[in-house]
Amino acid sequence: MQTSYYSSSIKRRSRVARIFQFAYRHKIVLILLALGCYQFGQGTYIYAKAAVAQVLVESAWAESQESLSPVKPWSWADTWPVAKLTINGDDLYTLEGADGSTLAFGPGHMPQTPMPGKVGNSVIVGHRDTHFRRLKDLESGDIIQIATHEGEFDYKIREIRIAHETQVNVLEDSPYNLLTLITCYPFDSIEPNPDYRYIVRAEQVSARDNHSSIKEKELEKI
Repeated sequence: MQTSYYSSSIKRRSRVARIFQFAYRHKIVLILLALGCYQFGQGTYIYAKAAVAQVLVESAWAESQESLSPVKPWSWADTWPVAKLTINGDDLYTLEGADGSTLAFGPGHMPQTPMPGKVGNSVIVGHRDTHFRRLKDLESGDIIQIATHEGEFDYKIREIRIAHETQVNVLEDSPYNLLTLITCYPFDSIEPNPDYRYIVRAEQVSARDNHSSIKEKELEKI
């Protein structure tokens, strides 16, 4: 009996030793596996947060359309929805501001640029891996729709290009009604802050004014 006990104990210790040896020999694989699980969890969290936030922002947008005044999507928010951007049939509720905390919840309108529908270059930025991933499916000539408290506006894409982050001329003002959408590039890169930007430039071609009888005002022939 005693011999059997010691034999069993030795076998257990041997199995434990083999497990530790395997872990040591394959520690790089195990570390990478753990990191992969962590990254997957982080990615899932980011997508979930972006999706849930848009539901809350949509509700705030609807309320603000009724009251014609800013409505925060949650009590502690330091931003509010200012526009509804429609890309290929998908609605994206755009927030005021372009800092990191705002872009986590939706595209952001750069406050130093005019609002969509106004004369000048209205700039909206967003993350390439969530809300603005849709930009890669756009083509020159496509129509982007955007609604504000002032009305609804159609923009026709005139240019799509890739620019280095130092090429800030895309932010310059214009005597025309322009809309510039910006996200990081390339879309599938895992690099957190790449050097390049994906630029979609569109020009307003029509407007439906909320303060009139929704009269169509053609700015040019499409």
